[in-house]
Amino acid sequence: MYKLLPDYIKEKITISDPDLETVLSYFKPQKLKKNEILVNPGEKPQRIYFVVSGCLRIFFLTEGGAEATRHFAFENQFATALVSFITGEISKEYVQAIEDTEVYFIWQSDFYELLKIIPQWEKLYRHYLEYAYVTNTNRLMSFITLDATERYRQLLAQNPNVVMRMPNKMVASYLNISQETLSRLKSKA
Repeated sequence: MYKLLPDYIKEKITISDPDLETVLSYFKPQKLKKNEILVNPGEKPQRIYFVVSGCLRIFFLTEGGAEATRHFAFENQFATALVSFITGEISKEYVQAIEDTEVYFIWQSDFYELLKIIPQWEKLYRHYLEYAYVTNTNRLMSFITLDATERYRQLLAQNPNVVMRMPNKMVASYLNISQETLSRLKSKA
């Protein structure tokens, strides 16, 4: 479990062994049960999570009360209610463990402390922010420019874990389609 995080960090940035040890000393392990909620709307997220095994889902409720999934974070990915983490405002999103999940977490204050004391940490943070920006922009563009069939095919090509590991209700929520439409698309695939 402990090898995945340092390997991820070393893959993204060049960092000395002493600096890597400093970074790792701020992370704490946590085991989460399936469906456990880590962040609720109205809370200020205080942690960022690195997924070692399992999956975290970031979602919100629509005006009509339906769940709308914004992101799935699988193994070897960071996740949090990022807008709230950055702005310090209360979250409008949930962060939930979808499977029994093992993570490492770092407190927000410690994360920002690392930005001050480890110059390379800023590069890792920038990588995470760029990934989040590109992912969210591509999703928004897919909702505007692609029909349901094209979005489903794109998801299969880019992130088959979502279709293979997540319940249909969550996959449909992620694609912004009904479960019935998803069932039809799966039967044609």
